[in-house]
Amino acid sequence: MFEWNFDTDYSELVVAAAKEREKAQKATQQGRRMGSSGYTTPVSRAMSPVASPVKSAKRAGGVVQTSRRTGDGTSSRGSSGGPDQKIFDIAALNLTSKEEVTVDEPPPKVALERGKLLEEARRVLEGVGRNGKKSVSLVVIGHVDAGKSTLMGRLLYELGHVDEKTRVANERGSNKVGKGSFSWAWGLDETTEERERGITMDIALQSLTTPHRQITILDAPGHKDFIPNMISGASQADCALLVVDAATGEFEAGFDRGGQTREHILLVRSLGVSQVIVAVNKLDQVNWAESRYEEICRLLRTFLSQSGFQSSKTGFVPVAAMLGVNLVDRSSQGPPALTSWYKGPTLVDLLDKLEPPARDIESPLRIPISNVFKGQSSGIGVSGRICGGIVQVGERVRVLPGDETAVVRSIEVDEINVPWATAGSNATLYLVSIDPVYLAVGSILCPPWNLVPLATAFSARIIVFDIQVPITAGASIELFHHSRDVPATLSRLVATTDRASGSVVKRNPRVLSRGTSAEVEITLRAGTLSAPSATARPIPLEPFSVNKDMGRILVRRGGETIAAGIVLNVIA
Repeated sequence: MFEWNFDTDYSELVVAAAKEREKAQKATQQGRRMGSSGYTTPVSRAMSPVASPVKSAKRAGGVVQTSRRTGDGTSSRGSSGGPDQKIFDIAALNLTSKEEVTVDEPPPKVALERGKLLEEARRVLEGVGRNGKKSVSLVVIGHVDAGKSTLMGRLLYELGHVDEKTRVANERGSNKVGKGSFSWAWGLDETTEERERGITMDIALQSLTTPHRQITILDAPGHKDFIPNMISGASQADCALLVVDAATGEFEAGFDRGGQTREHILLVRSLGVSQVIVAVNKLDQVNWAESRYEEICRLLRTFLSQSGFQSSKTGFVPVAAMLGVNLVDRSSQGPPALTSWYKGPTLVDLLDKLEPPARDIESPLRIPISNVFKGQSSGIGVSGRICGGIVQVGERVRVLPGDETAVVRSIEVDEINVPWATAGSNATLYLVSIDPVYLAVGSILCPPWNLVPLATAFSARIIVFDIQVPITAGASIELFHHSRDVPATLSRLVATTDRASGSVVKRNPRVLSRGTSAEVEITLRAGTLSAPSATARPIPLEPFSVNKDMGRILVRRGGETIAAGIVLNVIA
């Protein structure tokens, strides 16, 4: 049994306490001697995060630090006297906060002179460099529930871009929430809200390869509530894949007035897309009926021709996304009801024949920002389609609107690090030497010596779509330019013009009706009703004659696209 020896144990405790006090006094005296020489006592990193000695006599601004009152009414010494005993106690417990010292990496240097860079870029665009395949971007459009995401998810799996483990996980997850038919769509619809609602809400970006093409896929939402996101995706595309539902009544719902099939066709053509592939999906639900397929093709051919698509640049293919029929090859035995009458190409065959448009790599750099996010390492990431010029690692770029510049630390195209990227590429740039608050969706990256004009008023030539209410001067509209949408006013109707020749038909018309081509003046409005501002904020845009991609606009009113056109001149 333990016995307490009061005399012996108490005396040992007293001696130990005396030794501790003596050590503390010596430390205090040493600190005072060091303090008189102008430096504080060396302590652990927890006490002082800076490794070099810190001057104790003065703070920034030259003010002498004196004793200060603590919360309990006692005074604590400043750096002009000896160190406070409490500091030692806290330092010993390692409870003080540690400041992380971040070391900024020096920005990279430009590797190639512009002449050599242009020469190398031309060689790559001709299919000689990199992977030997021409690059093209494809936006997937169509009415809601036509099967766009399902088609793309199944196609990515058939081409080996989605592994079996991911497919099984998506199948189990979709069955668990009662949406088993959406398992293929989960390969592109990755957000929780999209998976719960079973619809695409934002642009999903993926890439795939065919024997001769490197294709960037932009899966656009089909619901009318997300038309602004669809416009953002379509403005980044070279070609379009239109997916229609062949089921009885479903095709008519999307193609008739108010359906998104018709509006999507008009939007992509207005944004410069000239090639389109039509995938007639869910043909298995009508027993692969040839008559149904031909009926849909006949209606769409007429409308595509009226919208400005040439017959030589349109293609049609029957598919069944859920079953994977006629997507990649016809080597396996397909449904007899289909193979008995269809002998044409598969979907991949048509994708492999898409021709990328001419790339304007010699013009000044123009990159409209479609997304901003935090990079995994240092820097902030921005993504968007390069509308002109060429950018390489180490270049300094200007952000408009604003006065800020940034340095390109790295570039990714199709999730591959590259030293440079050219016009037509859907690229991700990681920027340094800039505060993220100056980067926003809709901003433009350009060279500091060749800026994009900022406009609050401009003239444009527009084509009015199939509208019920005519357009009058002073009408409030919503202006779309790439990923930016701003409130504006059709301040003046200058003239109606002939759609073929462009000659003036009538000056100062009172209204613009459906199908009219007209020259108008558009003025940005000062904010919205919910967030008014004193003056309208200018947006960066250029005339169509200078840069085609930077000179295209869309006009919407009341949730409906009413017109599209091109910028003629910047007025103010």
